[in-house]
Amino acid sequence: MNEAVKLAVSNESLSILQLVLQASLLVQLVMLILVAASLVSWTVIFSKASSLKKLRREADDFEADFWSGGELNSLYRRCTEGGVEPIGMTGVFVSGYREYTRLAGNTAIERTDLVEGVQRAMRVALSREVESLEAHLPFLATVGSISPYVGLFGTVWGIMNSFRSLGAMQSVSIATVAPGISEALIATAMGLFAAIPAVIAYNRYSAGSESLIARYDVFVEEFLSIVNRQAVSGQRRG
Repeated sequence: MNEAVKLAVSNESLSILQLVLQASLLVQLVMLILVAASLVSWTVIFSKASSLKKLRREADDFEADFWSGGELNSLYRRCTEGGVEPIGMTGVFVSGYREYTRLAGNTAIERTDLVEGVQRAMRVALSREVESLEAHLPFLATVGSISPYVGLFGTVWGIMNSFRSLGAMQSVSIATVAPGISEALIATAMGLFAAIPAVIAYNRYSAGSESLIARYDVFVEEFLSIVNRQAVSGQRRG
C-alpha cells in the first residue's frame, strides 16, 4: 500500500518539462525537431487559411463583376488600376485580355491563332496560380507522414536507454522504470501532435486548392468561348 502511495506521489511530481529535461540528448534533439516542425506547420496552416479565404472572396467578386454584363475593356481597366499585379481569377483574366487586345490589333491574324494565343497566355497565368495555391502543401504532407515515425524513433531510443540503465541497478521497481519510459513516450506524443494537424490541414487545403483550380479552368474555357465569338463576329464584319 505504501509503495502505491509513493508511486502516485512520484508520478505527480514528474512534470512534462522535467521529463523533457531529463531525457537523453538524442531524445531531446528529436523533440526539438518535432516542436520546430509543428511551429512551422502551424504557421503554414494559418497562412494558407488566410490565402484561400482571400482567393475565394476574390473569385466570387470577380465572377459577379465579369457576368454583370459590363464592357470587358472597362473591367480590364478596373482590374489593372493602382499598379498592383492582380492575383487569382483576376490575374488569369488580365493576362488573357491583355494578349487578346495585342493580337486583335493585328488584322492579318487568323481567328484560330488569336484564340490559341489568348489560351496560351491564360494557361501560363493559370500555371502560376496553381503553383501559388499548392505552395507549402508538400511540407504539410511531409510533416504529417514522418512526424509519428520521428517521435517513435525517439521513444524507442529512450526506452533502450532506460533498460540499459536498469542493468546497473541492484533492485528494479516500477518507480525506477516509469520516469525513463514516460520521457520516451513524450516523443511519440509530440510526433502525433505535429502530424495530426498537418494531415488535416493538408487534406482540407488540397481540396480547397483543387476547387479553386477547377473554377479557374472553367473560367478560362468560358472566356475563350467569348473570344472565339468576338473573333468570328469581327471576321464577318470584315
